[in-house]
Amino acid sequence: MSANATYDVIVIGGGLAGLTATIELARAGYKTLLIEKKQYPYHKVCGEYISNEVLPYLRSLGFDPFAHGAAAIKRLRISTPMGKNIRTALDMGGFGISRYTIDNELYQRALALGAEVRTNTRVSDIAFSGEQFTVTTSSDTYSGKLVIGSYGKRDTLDKKLHRDFIQQHTGYTGVKYHIEIDYPEDEIGLDNFRDGYCGISRVEGNRYNLCYLSYRAPKEQHSSIPELEEKVLFKNPVLKDIFRRANFLWEAPLAITQISFAPKTVVDNHILMCGDAAGLITPLCGNGMSMAIGAAKLLTDLIKESDILRHTTIPPRERAQLEAAYLRLWSKQFKTRLYWGRTIQRFFGNPALTSLFLNTVHAIPPLERKLIGLTHGEVL
Repeated sequence: MSANATYDVIVIGGGLAGLTATIELARAGYKTLLIEKKQYPYHKVCGEYISNEVLPYLRSLGFDPFAHGAAAIKRLRISTPMGKNIRTALDMGGFGISRYTIDNELYQRALALGAEVRTNTRVSDIAFSGEQFTVTTSSDTYSGKLVIGSYGKRDTLDKKLHRDFIQQHTGYTGVKYHIEIDYPEDEIGLDNFRDGYCGISRVEGNRYNLCYLSYRAPKEQHSSIPELEEKVLFKNPVLKDIFRRANFLWEAPLAITQISFAPKTVVDNHILMCGDAAGLITPLCGNGMSMAIGAAKLLTDLIKESDILRHTTIPPRERAQLEAAYLRLWSKQFKTRLYWGRTIQRFFGNPALTSLFLNTVHAIPPLERKLIGLTHGEVL
């Protein structure tokens, strides 16, 4: 095992938060290393809808999603578990683009700015001693002044760090397909079923993302994904029709299990958590991607403004001040949105309660717009 030079910042996990942070730090002139366990480009379980709140900011990073075929989305359709459709305009709107495309384009941007990137590399341990981090992989060790943890919803690193949420059985499973279908290009659909919901929206290449979240207690597990869909999802006639009409482009779906929406620590053993590693908003809000990008901007702005990386070794007091400032601003920016996401999700899953909630909210347009707004932020 070889020892590498010290970096200003080591970013662990190259999703949207990690890539955004890497781009910002690299273009500010900091020696930055990004470690990603997979090789770009690749697909991942994700709703692939991004709120327009981050569109101007993405363009400032050198990435225009519409130059890569993104779909402009202006309307929301929600169906109750019994198949009644409710439609409303999305005041801010958003766009649909696959993670396969956006992640790879941001990765290329990070490389062009001089960031070092190690792909197909999994981090096995992070140690903090003497105001310095040591990051260990299967083949190397790396030293860094700061470490940003942006490795997603859950990872073996969470067990190493003894994070509370990792011990909990959640029962949530996410499943994703790409399909071809005759469906409105400017509409995102959210179709409810017992103990879950499914989103559909267009991405680039005339394809649609079809992604659902399902909760099952251990005793209610189904033997296969097709069985779950047949026995549960297809109780919603709208959703059944979508599945029946779709041309599925992959041999098998992507799936992840044990998704946790529990509160997480934003700073853990001096690691600055970002994106889903810091907190995961419920998918029905359709805002996780923009939150990841926004959190990375917030964190890197703090790092640059503090000038903390001017030191060969960061003084403990300045590190503590940075951590406290990040926690305070992250909570101010995202804590309320996460709370309302969890609160709204409680009304989904029970067919009768879901129908009552949706019909009541839709009958009061100001309330409908307010609830949508509570899970979104201001334009960056």
